[in-house]
Amino acid sequence: MKIFYTLHLAALLLACSALSANGQGYPNKPIRVIVPYPAGGTTDQLARAIQQPMSESLGQPIVIDNKPGAGGTIGTEQAVRAAPDGYTLVFGNTGPNVVVSLMRKINYDVQSDLRPIATVAITPMILAVPTDSPAGNMKEFLAYARREDGKLNYGSVGNGSLSHLSGEFFKDAAGLRMQHIPYAGGAPLLTALVGGQLQAAFVTGLDGASMLATGKVRYLAVATTARTSVVPDLPAIAEDVPGFRSSSWFGLLAPKGTPDEVIGRLNAAVKAALARPEIRKMFSERRIEAGGGGPEDLEKLIRDELKLWGPVVQKANIQM
Repeated sequence: MKIFYTLHLAALLLACSALSANGQGYPNKPIRVIVPYPAGGTTDQLARAIQQPMSESLGQPIVIDNKPGAGGTIGTEQAVRAAPDGYTLVFGNTGPNVVVSLMRKINYDVQSDLRPIATVAITPMILAVPTDSPAGNMKEFLAYARREDGKLNYGSVGNGSLSHLSGEFFKDAAGLRMQHIPYAGGAPLLTALVGGQLQAAFVTGLDGASMLATGKVRYLAVATTARTSVVPDLPAIAEDVPGFRSSSWFGLLAPKGTPDEVIGRLNAAVKAALARPEIRKMFSERRIEAGGGGPEDLEKLIRDELKLWGPVVQKANIQM
């Protein structure tokens, strides 16, 4: 009888192990979400916005772990090397999951080493100028830039950043000459734009909110192909510069090999978080479009972004 119970217990433990491996017992401990940037930035703010709602849906704590460095690739690589069990994820974005790979060699494949879970947010880039700029709209800005022909500066949050790539794409599409000035993040960029050292910059709605609050910066147009309800008060840049578009996406990804059942549970938790009224209010106030959709939607978004930015990086010879 003792042998029977021992064998029965062993079989039960083996079955439970199999269920856990297939994601059916998931989660049963805290989940670590790597944010590959410092605390306080756009990526960190969005990750923390869905942290508690996801925790409530999954019944386990979500722990945010900031691992900045090398354009977001240090933290992303840590996630790539983690066990594919759903307990280490990365809150990715256009940088380490798309554009950095186009400018230098990195130690992971952006398409095959991570499994998309869900898109959390998409925020279109917005062209901002100082309030004392002679340009009050896009047509006036284009005329101003052509008149000055190479004398205007535009700023970015760093070499190889999306704000940098947006500026280069914009210059090429509009046939302009402007000088790029990189800064070490959003705060010094804001200081330079407000202080008059820059004539323009591409910003996200989240970063740009603090700029608008100073009363010394205004928005001209949004980098979408048509007018959008996300930024309803602005025209699309593409109305005057056909074909130009630039948006930053943010999403949750897991190491390759993570079971489908785990991906499904996490995707459902992200959707539940994005449906919360307080999250939708926050996103609306900051000019952010809530994500959602399935893993395949984020996978397609990454493919499309690689196709968009590859030629821009090559033509402008952008390197990191």
